[in-house]
Amino acid sequence: MSLKTVFENPKLTLVQIINMSVGFFGIQFGWDLQRANMGRIYENLGANADQVPLLFLAAPLTGLLVQPVIGYLSDRTWHPRWGRRRPYFMIGAIISSLALIVMPHSSALWMAAGLLWVLDVFGNIAMEPFRAFVTDKLPDSQVNRGFIMQSMMIGLGGSVASSLPWLMNNVFHLQNTAAKGSIPENVKFSFYIGAFFFFGAVLWTVFTTKEYPPQDEDLQKKETGGFKNGVNEIFGALRNMPKRMQIVSLVQFFTWPGLFLMWFYYTTAVAVNVFGGKDAADPVYAQGADFGSLTLAYYSVITFLFALVLPKIADALGRKTTHAICLICGAIGLISVAWVHDKNMLYLCMTGVGVAWASILSMPYAMLSGSLPKDKIGIYMGIFNFFIVLPEIIASLGFGWLMRNVLNNDRLLAVQLGGGLMVLAAVICYLFIREPKKTDDVLTAKLGVEENRSV
Repeated sequence: MSLKTVFENPKLTLVQIINMSVGFFGIQFGWDLQRANMGRIYENLGANADQVPLLFLAAPLTGLLVQPVIGYLSDRTWHPRWGRRRPYFMIGAIISSLALIVMPHSSALWMAAGLLWVLDVFGNIAMEPFRAFVTDKLPDSQVNRGFIMQSMMIGLGGSVASSLPWLMNNVFHLQNTAAKGSIPENVKFSFYIGAFFFFGAVLWTVFTTKEYPPQDEDLQKKETGGFKNGVNEIFGALRNMPKRMQIVSLVQFFTWPGLFLMWFYYTTAVAVNVFGGKDAADPVYAQGADFGSLTLAYYSVITFLFALVLPKIADALGRKTTHAICLICGAIGLISVAWVHDKNMLYLCMTGVGVAWASILSMPYAMLSGSLPKDKIGIYMGIFNFFIVLPEIIASLGFGWLMRNVLNNDRLLAVQLGGGLMVLAAVICYLFIREPKKTDDVLTAKLGVEENRSV
């Protein structure tokens, strides 16, 4: 991308920024449905607590492989009608929506795990270009606003998706229990609704947003692209990762296990440890799992609301300090779940998680602003995802052993351990990331250099 393109990106109106972000509402709807319900689905189909992490392996593996490839390909894609990123939004939305419809009809663990794999592959195809979409469309002065709007859409989509099983049971009176080997009716209809919103929201962005045509040098890159060249470029970008990105990636590496362990075990921990349910066939267990999903919906509401004030807090305190404080709030929320005796106190725990989630979805990307070369945004956003999925792969492969041999299959201890790792991420963020001067950020963004010397 030329300097001319960087300087000529016009400011967008609030409505235009909302339109380009609505698709993320649908994508997050799909992610949160699986995060809130897949552990429950697996246990309904006969999985033990120590088997759940391995059954979640699909998500990180697909993210590790798919995102940098899709980033590379979308950097080199251009269609006069569909643009650069939007073809990937559309393909991912179609297949993911179909997977959501079929998922609650899984009759065995292998079928549910296979459909989760399909859902994650095409969910990543739809999601990865959205991060690059912000920097494609917005001038540097509006990039933060673009990522914050995505955070708001993520919070809104997550809150509705996570609350659906509870709503289906308590408002529409659909059954929330099922015999071993089948999925409750309230979960089934939640997935059907999720498919509708996933596809509809992405379709909205595709048809209400246009993309800027590539410059001549971008077209030349498209012509010289190829599989070998793509692999070389991805590994070259990984070797030459900007210094600031290295530190922010380390923060991500220790942040995300806390979230994964929450998604693995939180709803079932509420069902067993807080409500006292025995197993997936127990009505008390089902009531607890539904309530756990409802509190996950609540933290997404907090994310949506906190995203409204997060930019002002970051302006006042700086991005790294803001992010570190938010991570501590999330850690306290996860660790304190083990001391809950009144179920309603879970809302207070999830308030901290919602604050952290709003920051996790925006501040790391804002801290990268200006440090990435403009013509490789897609690739670097894909590589940045490595440091989200690698800890999940480690957790998926090794945490089952830890659950059996160290934690005695105690789901609450697993959630607390995730909170401890989030504390470590906050410490690294605060001690090792130096806030760049605003003048340095502006100069870096204008020049499109590959290295920002302020780590």
